[in-house]
Order: sequence, then structure tokens, then C-alpha cells
Amino acid sequence: MRIGFMPDGEVYPFRSRWFASSSGRVHYVDEGDGTPILFCHGSPTWSFLYRRVITGLRDRYRCIALDHMGFGLSERPSDFGFTIAELTEVLGELVDHLDLDGFVVVGHDWGGPIGVGAAVPRAERVRGLVLCNTALWPIDAMPNRAFSAVMSSRPCQRRILDNNLLVEKFLIAGLGDVLTPLEADHYREVQPNRDARVALGVMPREIRAAREWLCRLEREIPGALGGKPAIAVWGMRDVVFRPRGCLPRIQRDFADTEVIEVPRAGHFVPEEAPDEIVTAISRRF
Repeated sequence: MRIGFMPDGEVYPFRSRWFASSSGRVHYVDEGDGTPILFCHGSPTWSFLYRRVITGLRDRYRCIALDHMGFGLSERPSDFGFTIAELTEVLGELVDHLDLDGFVVVGHDWGGPIGVGAAVPRAERVRGLVLCNTALWPIDAMPNRAFSAVMSSRPCQRRILDNNLLVEKFLIAGLGDVLTPLEADHYREVQPNRDARVALGVMPREIRAAREWLCRLEREIPGALGGKPAIAVWGMRDVVFRPRGCLPRIQRDFADTEVIEVPRAGHFVPEEAPDEIVTAISRRF
């Protein structure tokens, strides 16, 4: 399935590009020149999440942001599982297709493990990492596992697929007046119907189902990437990835980590504090 939505150039002023991965057609943007920065979104967002960050950096950096399979303008193949492992493989194909070298990985939410998962086997080509309200380890906290179980239930799956629950309640309503009506519609209209929301239904299950994959990632990170410079830009009001539990683990795994606390921001820190991310990247890389 392909998405027919056309972003408004006023709020998403980028040229759309396409990559024919082994699993389907992937949408991405590639703006500017300089050190490559690879932006990886989570759920239920798409590359639109990083629009202000890209606009603030593309005069000095090469900014690449993809839509994972099943999200944004990328395809929804009927034979694709939309698991974290599969999304990571597709991202790796794009990195190799673009021949990225000396690149910085930026990951938010599921974009953290997906981006870092693609970076581990390409560690010699990675310059550094920027982590925003994410987890690179098994998500075992009881509230997160309970959320996974509830959202994976049949009634909640119906609400996710039929009513766009994750976008409407957790993203748009959660951000309040941070988004304009036009911006909110850019999150709604790339998930226009049940068939377009299949990946959204998979993501809550992956909190538990991807545990073994996340265990392996956690083991591999220190040896492969632990010496790379890293930034953690954290919305301190996040109840999904609480700073007290997450930041010490990031500092444990990455020896050279700079922590940027954003007291007013919650989970969706690229929407709530894009300027802080732009400043942190500009100063560090």
C-alpha cells in the first residue's frame, strides 16, 4: 500500500526522495551538505517529527530523515512484519545505499534502537550519536509492559487501527497546543485508514516481543559504539522513558556522553524543543 498524502511545503519544505529497499519503497529526505546526520523517528511519528531540526541544521549539515516502512509516506507491504528487527534491516540498506560515512545517528523513541541497531555493524563509519527519550535495552518496567499488554489486546488494537488511537490520544492530544491544526493533520493524514495503520498496531507488541533483540543490542553497544561521542537530549517530563531510569544507562554505555535536560518537555522532545537539539548538535559535532 502506498500513501497518497502530499505534505504542505510551508511546514515540510523538503524534496521527497525514494529508495527501493528489499522490502518495499522507502521515503526519505536528504537536505544540505556537510557531516551526514541520520534522523530516525519512532512511533507514531514520521520524518515530519524532525522538520524544525532539519531546517535549523541543513545550512551546515547533510540531514537525512527516513520514514520507516509502515510510517509516513513509505510503503505498507502486505508481506512485511513491521518488527523492530525488520525496520532496522531496511534502515541499514538505506545507509549502505547512500554510502554514508562519518555520520551521526539521531534517534527518538523506537528510532533509538532502530538507528543504533543499524549503526552497530557499521560502527567504523559512525561519528557519534544523539539520543532523545529512547531506550536501547529491554523495556522491562512494569508500566511499559502493562501498556504493551493493554495496547496489544483486541479492543485496543481495534481502536488503534480503526480510530487512530496512538496518533489522536498519545501524540496530538499529548502535545496540546504545541502543534498547529495543519501540523496535527500531517500526523493524521499519513495514517488515513486501517490498512495504513498496521505498523502502529505492531509497535506496542514489540515492547515485549523484541526483548531478545534488545538484549543483544544492549550487549553489543559498549564494544561497538561505547567510545563514540554521544548526546542525550531529554524531555524531563517524559513518563514513557523516565530520565532517572534511562539517563544513567546511556551514560554507562557511552563513556563520552553530554546530557541536555529539557525541563519543560515531555516524550516528544523533537516537537517540544527542536532548538535545543539544533544547538546541541551544532556545538558537539
